[in-house]
Amino acid sequence: MGKLARRLLSLGLAAALLLIILLIWSRWQVPAPEAPPEEGAELESWRQTFSETDLDLLARVVRAEAEGEPFDGQVAVAAVILNRVKHPEFPNTIPGVVYEPLAFSVVANGTVNKPANDSALQAAHAALNGWDPTGGALYFYNPNKTRSAWIRQRPVLKTIGKHVFAS
Repeated sequence: MGKLARRLLSLGLAAALLLIILLIWSRWQVPAPEAPPEEGAELESWRQTFSETDLDLLARVVRAEAEGEPFDGQVAVAAVILNRVKHPEFPNTIPGVVYEPLAFSVVANGTVNKPANDSALQAAHAALNGWDPTGGALYFYNPNKTRSAWIRQRPVLKTIGKHVFAS
């Protein structure tokens, strides 16, 4: 075999080995979690579907349900409401989802009527702009506060702060 043929053959084997290593490495990589919108990015596409009144109600629910939770947990609460709006088994508006009978304890106890704070408003904006830290959850609960056996049987997608997010 000539020098050129041997050199090409060795390069081919090296390239094939490198390709195999890259394929294996890429399969072992864990995808990065979906990141929140960049700070200061004011995406306003949500205004095509939702109103300022919707934003206010969503933010008030976030404050009432998730005050004191990490920011991604607050966004997650808002995302659950928006996931329900998109789901055929739930009402197709934010007020419809929020005020559905027995859906949210903060409606029953009246804490939803308190004004939203800045963090809840930012979390509502983030969810309206598409950030869903839950991966599509339709339910959330605090296992230290709920006695519902039904909700505890839902498939868990994620835990953020004190809330469990489920489908």
